[in-house]
Amino acid sequence: MLCLGIEGTAHTFGVGIVDSSGKVLANSSKTYFPEKGGIHPREAAQFHSTNARGVLNTALEHAKIEIDDIGLIAFSQGPGLGPVLRTAATAARALAVWLDVPIIGVNHCIAHVEIGRLTEKAKDPVTLYVSGGNTQVIAFDAGRYRVFGETIDIPIGNCIDVFAREIGLPHPGGPSVERMALESKRYIPLPYVVKGMDLSFSGLMTEAVRRCRAGFGVNDICFSLQETAFAALVEVTERAVAHTEKKEVMLTGGVAANKRLREMLNLMSEEQGAKFFVPPKELCGDQGAMIAWNGILAHKSGFKQEIKETEVKQRWRTDEVDITWRRR
Repeated sequence: MLCLGIEGTAHTFGVGIVDSSGKVLANSSKTYFPEKGGIHPREAAQFHSTNARGVLNTALEHAKIEIDDIGLIAFSQGPGLGPVLRTAATAARALAVWLDVPIIGVNHCIAHVEIGRLTEKAKDPVTLYVSGGNTQVIAFDAGRYRVFGETIDIPIGNCIDVFAREIGLPHPGGPSVERMALESKRYIPLPYVVKGMDLSFSGLMTEAVRRCRAGFGVNDICFSLQETAFAALVEVTERAVAHTEKKEVMLTGGVAANKRLREMLNLMSEEQGAKFFVPPKELCGDQGAMIAWNGILAHKSGFKQEIKETEVKQRWRTDEVDITWRRR
């Protein structure tokens, strides 16, 4: 069976096609970049609507199949930006009704975990999921993915992007900050906030911007921002590993592209006697293949949805989903 997955939670509209064995046949996308400022939900939704047909056609061409070959539709039901989620959901419903095939709404965060488990053959990892819209430490326990730690204000990707924008670096900010951080080894103390198992990045971002405007070297601040934020992420992940006694650690999400974060997590994993995994870069960020694969897992487990059950869920938490395809 072939599943067509539609991703639409924030910047990216993606279409992935995956077969029941987990082979990715296509993974096409278009990404909205605002001219200035952060993401504008309505503008992003319009961008997705305009590009949806082209992305779909490209995916079908790459997979070398016809639309009638699709046996299942999956889509990102949440969490995410309301207008963007509704655009993806509308496209998914239209295709499911037209093709007369089942439809399944997928939790975006869980899809990141499952595509990583597939490609890396990880069995039961503690996952650090870091992106522009989410920061969570996730592990499976008692039928659900539990959140062992998360941001209490802004996600790490948003922290870096806003910092970069405020000091005049191009969007997306992550690559620019990472590149400039490599030019310094001078650490300037910045707010380090870990509250139990949760994290806070808003004060860190604000102080980093203030220090830049006060005349501190931009390279030094980029280095210090990364070191501070990533140390907090690693600390909380390490605690989750110790608590769960799991022997695998996985990093995913758009910020997983950062080599320094990978280095720090890998070192921690070695010290904890755990294997470290990172999915291929093209499967770390938002894309349709992860949605399609999660749809297949849910469908194989017997999960079903009616069209009326596919309303989007902007604040759909990771730990609210029953994981019907995993026993342990």
